[in-house]
Amino acid sequence: MSNRSCLQTGCLVTLILIVGALWWFYRALPRLRMEGKGEMSMTPAQIQSIRNIGQWEFLSVSDEELVDTTREGFFTDDHLVRIYYGTMRLGVDMSRLGDDAVSRSGDSIIIVLPPITLLDEDFIDDALTKAFHESGRWSADDREALYEKARRQMMAHGMTAENITAAQNNADAQMRKMLKAMGFKNVIVRFRED
Repeated sequence: MSNRSCLQTGCLVTLILIVGALWWFYRALPRLRMEGKGEMSMTPAQIQSIRNIGQWEFLSVSDEELVDTTREGFFTDDHLVRIYYGTMRLGVDMSRLGDDAVSRSGDSIIIVLPPITLLDEDFIDDALTKAFHESGRWSADDREALYEKARRQMMAHGMTAENITAAQNNADAQMRKMLKAMGFKNVIVRFRED
């Protein structure tokens, strides 16, 4: 065999080895990406865009409370009765999304959301508040105490375990929908305990 034919055979073998290696690498690349360290699959920009949502409401609860107070007098008692209306908005403050809130497990993306909270502490509509009955003289402090009593009653009726669960279910569905639109197929949503 001449040197020229050995050189051609060597070049051909080298070319076949290079093409084979490239073919193997091309086929193995998707598997190598999936078998990563299990770290976060979302970019920092995507996480920031989720934080930028801010407060995300998942349930609103309207309530009406009749609240009264009585002050005993020497000759007569004084009464103050008011009707308060309010709408509590339950949801998640996405700005509180932690840096470690998004992770990957196998082919699933896991997002841990902040807990469901009351998004606005000022939920009583003062414009709709009505004096139902009023006798005697009442100070601004007395009226403020009645307002706080109504607020506590509304909180007791609105921030129930049932309503929080309903808000979590809505949050789960909306978050899955959003992440699937971003290209993630398997999404697991959890809530942080604070």
